[in-house]
Amino acid sequence: MKIYTGIDIGTYHVKVVIAGAPERPDVPMQILGTGTASSKGLRHGYIIDQNEASRSIREAIGRASAASKVQVKSARVAVGGVSLDEVRSTAETSLSPWGGIVTDATIARLKSESEKRASNKLSNRTVLHSIPLEYRLDGTKVFGSPEGLQGTKISVDTLLVTMLTQHYDDLIAAVEKADIEVEDVMASPLAASFVTLTKHQKTAGVVLANIGAETLSIIVFDNNIPISVKMFPVGSSDITNAIALSFQIPLSEAESLKRGGVTGSDIAPKKMEAIVTARVKEMFTLVDAHLKSIGRQRLLPAGIVITGGGSGIVNANDIARAVLKLPSQIGHVGFMTRTSSVDATWAVAYGLCRWAYAEDIAETGHSLNDVIRHAWQSIKETIKNLLP
Repeated sequence: MKIYTGIDIGTYHVKVVIAGAPERPDVPMQILGTGTASSKGLRHGYIIDQNEASRSIREAIGRASAASKVQVKSARVAVGGVSLDEVRSTAETSLSPWGGIVTDATIARLKSESEKRASNKLSNRTVLHSIPLEYRLDGTKVFGSPEGLQGTKISVDTLLVTMLTQHYDDLIAAVEKADIEVEDVMASPLAASFVTLTKHQKTAGVVLANIGAETLSIIVFDNNIPISVKMFPVGSSDITNAIALSFQIPLSEAESLKRGGVTGSDIAPKKMEAIVTARVKEMFTLVDAHLKSIGRQRLLPAGIVITGGGSGIVNANDIARAVLKLPSQIGHVGFMTRTSSVDATWAVAYGLCRWAYAEDIAETGHSLNDVIRHAWQSIKETIKNLLP
């Protein structure tokens, strides 16, 4: 059985999932072990102390290894932080005057040209993913892949998911310092989407929001394509801080109150609810403004799916629905056995494992007839778009 490992390096916690390949693609992976450790040396998702960060990563991996009895030497890593952002670019290339055929080489040229044309926006940034949003052959939109079609000119609109090169290099160096080889990296919102969204949701139109401790990340899908990735420098710790300051109470008590875990408190429930609601409204107002900027405000039939540690905030689901005027639900990790203890807070780390397995399946030449489930077919289609 082949083993896969995913590492999610968050501001408050490092989470590691070790999973084994399933017997066939349409069944859940076997979770062999999980490990978590308090994050140290990070701020808003980027490294401020590499030694501390490496120790946290090593601790989480050690716990997952002990639970699974598997020695981890390499892993897929999720990258995020406040510097994660998107850049859009349009590129075109000529085929031949009498009608040339679109090939793999043509697609590669378009990808290179997209990054070249956006070079003024990519200074000091690393491109994590180059995602084609729309191909046009001789001015006509192509539905699906253009490979094999004939024409004189092909163009593409591309979404480039990027982050500051310094933050990217520091994260990779911290993992390697923990004696783990980095197999590949993926933007954390995209990794989470692999196991929290269905093909139906991604095709209809949906936004996945991950509320972390110090960041709020979103990824928007439409027609089964990720069309936007955005990170905001706000998180659930801002709510905790607001509660602590408003009532002059310790942070630990404020955190419990935020999650509705304190009974018999002298603090009036209405006052508490007002503070939490105000801060959560601010978060989803940022999401709403972004959806408006990309022309998707109130136009996502599958609504918003909320994940991350902040998804447990009382009434977060209802507040999102009221602010965005969209259907809203708390996310759940798919492709899991019913007895699994892995919840939505582990979506990024587990999504990395599913991604690695999806690549292996694609490379071994399994036909889509072997991939029975629609959701898994969606993963393979996404991988085909994202592979370099």
